[in-house]
Amino acid sequence: MLTDIAISRAATLQPIGEIAAKLNIPTEAVEPYGHFKAKIDLARVPATGRHGKLILVTAINPTPAGEGKSTTSVGLADALNLIGRKAVLCLREPSLGPCFGTKGGAAGGGYAQVAPMEDINLHFTGDFHAITSAHNLLAAMIDNHVHWGNALDIDVRRIVWRRVLDMNDRALRDIAQSLGGPANGFPRESGFDITVASEVMAILCLADGLEDLEARLGRIVVAYTRDRRPVTARDLKADGAMAVLLAQAIKPNLVQTLEGNPAFVHGGPFANIAHGCNSVIATRTALALGDYVVTEAGFGADLGAEKFFDIKCRQSGLKPAAAVIVATVRALKMNGGVAKSDLGPADAAAVRRGGVNLARHIENVRMFGVPVVVAINRFDGDSAEEMAVIREIAAAHGSQAVLCTHWADGGAGAVALAEAVAQLCDHGSPQFATLYDDGLPLFEKINTVATRVYRAEEAIADPSVHAQLRRWEEAGFGHLPVCMAKTQYSFSTDPAKLGAPTHHVVPVREVRLSAGAGFVVAICGEVMTMPGLPRVPAAEGIRLGAGGEIEGLF
Repeated sequence: MLTDIAISRAATLQPIGEIAAKLNIPTEAVEPYGHFKAKIDLARVPATGRHGKLILVTAINPTPAGEGKSTTSVGLADALNLIGRKAVLCLREPSLGPCFGTKGGAAGGGYAQVAPMEDINLHFTGDFHAITSAHNLLAAMIDNHVHWGNALDIDVRRIVWRRVLDMNDRALRDIAQSLGGPANGFPRESGFDITVASEVMAILCLADGLEDLEARLGRIVVAYTRDRRPVTARDLKADGAMAVLLAQAIKPNLVQTLEGNPAFVHGGPFANIAHGCNSVIATRTALALGDYVVTEAGFGADLGAEKFFDIKCRQSGLKPAAAVIVATVRALKMNGGVAKSDLGPADAAAVRRGGVNLARHIENVRMFGVPVVVAINRFDGDSAEEMAVIREIAAAHGSQAVLCTHWADGGAGAVALAEAVAQLCDHGSPQFATLYDDGLPLFEKINTVATRVYRAEEAIADPSVHAQLRRWEEAGFGHLPVCMAKTQYSFSTDPAKLGAPTHHVVPVREVRLSAGAGFVVAICGEVMTMPGLPRVPAAEGIRLGAGGEIEGLF
């Protein structure tokens, strides 16, 4: 069986100018990065008056058995084009950390991929490096300000801006910095997060242009004074230089699927520790150039979809016409209590037990007023009886489940899904609404997500967390939505609790203000904002072959 990278290399790609022409993007707006990828200068793209229909692809809770959300997104976009609909794909950029760790890339798989796969999964157009540099410039300017007299009276015990790196490195989670004497600054404790958890990443993905980008950067709260007043990036005069570093990164990236259909791959916040959606700019551009736009939100619908609705849609005014929930027989069997090593034999009873996970995700997405189709991403060995159980569960919750074989067959394997989604978009009646009102107190917003989406008894937190949230409310940040950071593997904060757990609590360990991005992060349970590498990282199998080609990258 061919690997993803072998399939990608065997494809005949079209020059990126031809892909842009399919969307009527003028030549002068295309800034090529090689032959098959480009930045798009939106200032040179004329207004079209189009308002495409937005389709969200989400999933059940992920398991090591895999669900294939990005692959399904690519297959659906290809299939919509096959049935005569002008569809554009919008995905996030992959992080280097998971590429060399466990999760792998995010360019799809099999015959449903975006290309050039190697470029997208590695350095691509340099967006993540620009975000890392802008973030760390701000960190350097904080310490420099303190070193040269601290005119803003920053309390070094209350500097909240950590540094970032686009790599999984547990050794950097908590550090002691500025050791070695006065010439190196004031010693203090700090740490690193992964770049995809950076507020700068979230800002790039939520900004609607350069002016808004710089304004948001200026609002970043980096520290507090001794009398607890917030200190911002604008106070440090860092926002202008940060915007300069991001001026190219904010332009959306255009690539293609293996079937030659246009795809914007831009921005990449994690969904378990950030808001998990591609950029607003790329999504709006696609909606103005196509009639249907397929986008995804990271991990399961309890994380990615909730944040897509409550953060991205709330801030941008986007309204999805339909949602696709990706499910697999293998993952539902794991949710039904079957070990990964025992997934081979057919077990419809286990699918039914694990189907409570799918059922809850359907209920949750419909709770936002968005109609749902379930995509059964078929694997070899899935039995007809097992897939019939998934169809039955979906039907019992008011949705249709459609069998998909896009991994093996490309767009042709997702035509039935495309027809079902187009039917929903063209004839459905979405009544989209966010989960909570802006005016609700911050902890009540956290509790609303915990009880209504996770089905917890309640969210709990130490008095210090409640006090911090009250101070932010008093400072004028109470209207912001919340961004829940928790494990992606369960509705609870315990990754071992599969299925659809109830009667659990959601412990909020820490809260962080992302004033520039426009949300408050609630860090729940043991989730880490700087992941670590596994016992056997994928990096061990990645190398250059004799001909200089990359080997081991999936």
